[in-house]
Amino acid sequence: MWLPIPPEEIDGLPGDLEYAHWDGGPDFPTDPARCVFYCVPYMKSVEVCVRPLSAMTNLRVVQTLTAGIDHMKPALADLAPGVRLCNARGVHDASTAELALTLILASLRGVPDFVRGQDAEEWRSGFRPALADKSVLIVGYGAIGSAIEDRLVPFECERVARVARSPRTTERGLVHPIDELPRLLPDADVVVLVTPLTEATCGLAGADFLASMKDGALLVNVARGPVVDTKALLAEVETGRLRAALDVTDPEPLPAGHPLWHAPGVLITPHVGGPSSAFLPRAKRLLRDQLTRFANGESLRHLVATTG
Repeated sequence: MWLPIPPEEIDGLPGDLEYAHWDGGPDFPTDPARCVFYCVPYMKSVEVCVRPLSAMTNLRVVQTLTAGIDHMKPALADLAPGVRLCNARGVHDASTAELALTLILASLRGVPDFVRGQDAEEWRSGFRPALADKSVLIVGYGAIGSAIEDRLVPFECERVARVARSPRTTERGLVHPIDELPRLLPDADVVVLVTPLTEATCGLAGADFLASMKDGALLVNVARGPVVDTKALLAEVETGRLRAALDVTDPEPLPAGHPLWHAPGVLITPHVGGPSSAFLPRAKRLLRDQLTRFANGESLRHLVATTG
């Protein structure tokens, strides 16, 4: 079992399995051919994450520590049939939801301008919009989307609308299908993107999507950069019609000199939705549960693909 967290730091791991610690370093801890359960290093490049796969001839499980698996899916084609890919659903719910709320509140209340004022020793008071009484649309209502709504409850929003690939009813109300976006977008003051990156969602927030948003609305992206058409977004924010708060960008990392850095009304954080103090205890719980299931021959959680 290759783990990016030292196994001695994870309480309750099954004692009848053999563990090795590898977090993407240049040297492998054991012969990769012996590895049957590979937990992908967290926050490492795709090149690092896939490097041992070609030598893992007995591999049975690939476990990511991210909710998104788009960085690993292309590598599956070269693996033997029957290898299971599992994601880290639930590990990043709290941290990403917190950041989504941070971006919404900071953008609406003008916090970036206050910070610039502090740096310049200027008292930049003024009237700012509140989250209270706003209409929020969550696009991608999975575990993280639900966690975002949990945190919106105390802020007295006028309403929260939910969109997912397929319609359903939750305890909080209806989840609309994605084809209803043209009807829902014009009523939203804040649109939060938290969809996985797929062929269907790549470029989802393009020119038509953005044009459907109301004047002065805020777009928040805590999903993946390519879910938003950067050129189309720049066209909207540069006129001042829309604002944006982006934890992810396309391209990413955003290079020096890119117009998004200084576009009016745009707040950028460097893809930090997941890495917080909330990550490690939840990652350890996930690995403990998955490895116990693996040792007992039980079904693994969060299975998203199997090679065939």
